Amino acid sequence: MTTQERFHSILRWFEANMPVAESELVYRNPYELLVAVMLSAQCTDKRVNMVTPALFEAYPTPEALATATSDEVFEYVKSVSYPRSKSEHLVEMAQRLVEVYQGVVPDNIDDLQTLQGVGRKTANVVCAVIWNQPTMAVDTHIFRVSERLGLTTNSKTPLQTEKALVKYIPAELIPKAHHWLLLHGRYVCTARKPQCEKCGITQYCRYYEKN
Repeated sequence: MTTQERFHSILRWFEANMPVAESELVYRNPYELLVAVMLSAQCTDKRVNMVTPALFEAYPTPEALATATSDEVFEYVKSVSYPRSKSEHLVEMAQRLVEVYQGVVPDNIDDLQTLQGVGRKTANVVCAVIWNQPTMAVDTHIFRVSERLGLTTNSKTPLQTEKALVKYIPAELIPKAHHWLLLHGRYVCTARKPQCEKCGITQYCRYYEKN
């Protein structure tokens, strides 16, 4: 099976079996999604969704968050991973968002990455989810699943994986394909023990072929 055939077969399966695939983070606007994605780094979406309601009630806009101190924000996010640094990044992000972008979340990767604490993965998520742009965010799930399935070969970095996926996935499917691979890695192709008995794409999977 060629790489192109593997991509085609896997994407076709997902289209048929997971027609609705979207972020599990709870948000109401680009600002809230940006904050939620920043908090989700090395943390579960479930945990993030537990802390954001109170956080957004206290700081409903970038302008409100920009006036907070990191110590104040820390009290709302202290149950997520790396709360101290995330608190600092959130305040600094909001300040720049207000000062440079008039409180409007940028709609492109380059500008988003000028915000404190916003890396390429976070920028890709925001652009794909909010504006349906063909940007592929690669987290630990997607990095692992892409290699196991055989969509990538010996990728060393998330950027290598991103480039390989974008090369073969049609642009109009990239935003949804991000969620397909992420959710597959979160619930089926898990890190410690992939649940191959529950998987619908073993016939296309390089890992399954070898094991």
